[in-house]
Amino acid sequence: MSPISKKAWPALVDRATLALAALAGLFLLFLVGLVFVAVLLRYVAQSPILGINEIVQLVAVAIVMLALPWCTDRNGHVRADVFDRAIGRAGRFSGDLFSRCFSTFVLSVLVYRSWLKLLDAREFEDVTNMLSLPIWPFYGMMVAGMGLCVFVLVLQIAVILMTGEEMK
Repeated sequence: MSPISKKAWPALVDRATLALAALAGLFLLFLVGLVFVAVLLRYVAQSPILGINEIVQLVAVAIVMLALPWCTDRNGHVRADVFDRAIGRAGRFSGDLFSRCFSTFVLSVLVYRSWLKLLDAREFEDVTNMLSLPIWPFYGMMVAGMGLCVFVLVLQIAVILMTGEEMK
């Protein structure tokens, strides 16, 4: 049997992961433009942008968390296949299953904790130190990205168990 090449879940999941990845791409374009302008202003005009570090840190979190489900859906994460021949088909199958189960557990805990932090940040109106940017929307992006990633992983686990094949 060949590894699973065609995904078995609805196009809705593909569209959701792509929508978050597209939003992450827009944030990345914004970040690149902002850093470009910040460098020009700092070194050419001798006028640095106040709070640029806060903006870069928050937008970087958004980029990573929103792109995570798309990368997971496309099996785009780094994979070490050094021992693939040595562990055989059963080892690869077990490894695929274990890595997805473990990732699902860890991300589920992080989603839960991020949700609680979102509620706290919103209730207490937490903001950044320098620019007073609200923090709760970034927790919301973390919850959305990791939550969808958990859903994708659960679907992948189901496909692996139903077909008995490792995913490539």
